[in-house]
Amino acid sequence: MFDAPRRLVYAAWTDQAHSTKWAPHNMQIIHIEADLRVGGKIRVGMRGADGVEHWESGVYREIVANERLVFTHAWEDGRGGRGPDTLVHVEFEDAGPGKTRMIFRQTGFGSVASRDGHRQGWSESFDDLAAYLATLPNDA
Repeated sequence: MFDAPRRLVYAAWTDQAHSTKWAPHNMQIIHIEADLRVGGKIRVGMRGADGVEHWESGVYREIVANERLVFTHAWEDGRGGRGPDTLVHVEFEDAGPGKTRMIFRQTGFGSVASRDGHRQGWSESFDDLAAYLATLPNDA
């Protein structure tokens, strides 16, 4: 649940002015390329407090403005390759005046450790997202 209208939570995922402002703890978004259309590519670079960079990429599979995003997600290996794709589903629902329920699912993990690592990273990111949204006026 977020204390922000649905269009603003959706924009946090799709507008680079917002999407660079939230990340897992101790990480900073250093790069985003996002071709927001079905078949369009997304690529995100993050840098940890230790200076190590982490890159991920994927392809948008479904986009319904202010309602749903579906895209693939894979970590890049730094040698021009990618790990296995997972599939991310994000849904946005009104949850009362100025509130949004975000339903997040990621499937297709190769291991329990991978699933758990993603869960931690996304949970931290969503904490950061909530804190960022709290700094914005609802009409932003």
